[in-house]
Amino acid sequence: MKNKRRSKRGRGHRAKGLPAELMQRINPNAAGIDCGAQHHYVAVPAERDEQPVRAFSTFTADLQALADWLEACEVDTVAMESTGVYWMALFEIVQSRGIEVVLVNARHVKNVPGRKSDVSDCQWLQQLHTVGLLRGSFRPEAKIAQVRAYVRHRQMLVEGAGDYVRRMQKALVQMNVHLHNVLSDITGMTGLQIVRDIAAGVHDPAVLAQHRDPRCRASQAEIEASLTGYYRPEHLCALRQCLELYDAHQRHIQECDLEIERVLQDLAAEQPAPTEPLPRARVRRRARDNEPRFEVRELLYQLTGGADLTQIDSIGPFAALRLIAEVGTDMSRWPSAHHFTSWLTLAPHNKITGGKLISSKTPRSANRAAALLRICAMSLARSSTALGAFYRRMAYRTDKPTAITATARKLAILVYRVLSGTLVYQDPGASAYEAQHRSRALNNLRTRAQRLGFQLVALNDDEPPVAVS
Repeated sequence: MKNKRRSKRGRGHRAKGLPAELMQRINPNAAGIDCGAQHHYVAVPAERDEQPVRAFSTFTADLQALADWLEACEVDTVAMESTGVYWMALFEIVQSRGIEVVLVNARHVKNVPGRKSDVSDCQWLQQLHTVGLLRGSFRPEAKIAQVRAYVRHRQMLVEGAGDYVRRMQKALVQMNVHLHNVLSDITGMTGLQIVRDIAAGVHDPAVLAQHRDPRCRASQAEIEASLTGYYRPEHLCALRQCLELYDAHQRHIQECDLEIERVLQDLAAEQPAPTEPLPRARVRRRARDNEPRFEVRELLYQLTGGADLTQIDSIGPFAALRLIAEVGTDMSRWPSAHHFTSWLTLAPHNKITGGKLISSKTPRSANRAAALLRICAMSLARSSTALGAFYRRMAYRTDKPTAITATARKLAILVYRVLSGTLVYQDPGASAYEAQHRSRALNNLRTRAQRLGFQLVALNDDEPPVAVS
């Protein structure tokens, strides 16, 4: 027992000699905030206040008092978790005081399991931020964030309008009106006029069929036959209300487009005029039903200082607007294109242990820009472009999901280079890409044959070379 007691005292004596701080304080004026629905818990350095951890309510006056306390404690940088939407008002108020705000992912700052509380969370954030172990999440500048909010809200309105279109179609089918069998879209010119008349009380098939547009493929007799239904008052009520809600969504979408156009004009006016005129559109096509009606390309060209994302295959004006709303125009936020693709979660996520690669699967993510780039990549499957040839080659080698991700990554690299001003994209064509790939494959074959003691000899111009010893 005496030997054990001595050994314990020895270990305790040596522990007293350890330094108080094992890591360098990179940010000595750092604070940590744990955001919540009712209270925000704030931790500052212990020597700045007698009560270094305080709780503030989420009301605006309390948030202003929180910012005043941070200034009194001489805090110049703050770390907070992106918890729901509770952080947004606090982020803007603290940032307006000239304090740097680092928004971190909650997955990256998990505390040691056990004894978790709001107080310990804010202290843990403050300690990690003090020693420089936190990486801030991307958030565009205020004006771009405003455009992003409008674009996301517009997308929600479009999805809501689509829900009511499906409900209108369901009400028609319940009345045995199979309008969707003769019209490709019941919200087109012919379909909407017929639906409005049905909701207004006109049920004569011959009268309804007169709204047929000359460009409609179905004949007037076919449309008349599909409109002979069994009209019930409960289904007519549902159709009428869904139509009113659909029209309300369309009005709100138009109002949202006006706000987006106004903000883009203000942003474009702040930028210097591009030195080159707007290039000719890559593809001239009519704007789709769910796309804005104002001139998007010209405003984005002025906003980006002469960068035209629509020259990249599969990226149209509205897709370019959604991309810029998500990533902004300042590509210096990412050191390179590889960092940009990694942030988009389009790059392989290598897991290596003991020198062995365990997995390289692309991590899952809810990044909206990555989802948009994947949608653009899917549209390249049958295109006669270099990107389309790349997609088909990757799909042949692996599978379609992997090919979509690989093509989306290539699109992301092109977007980064175009917005950074280092590339003016021009499609070389599918044949040029295939010729380049063939030349690269032949060079690899020559190298492998030379290592094995063989030499590649071409039989003729039309046949591939063969290896001879």
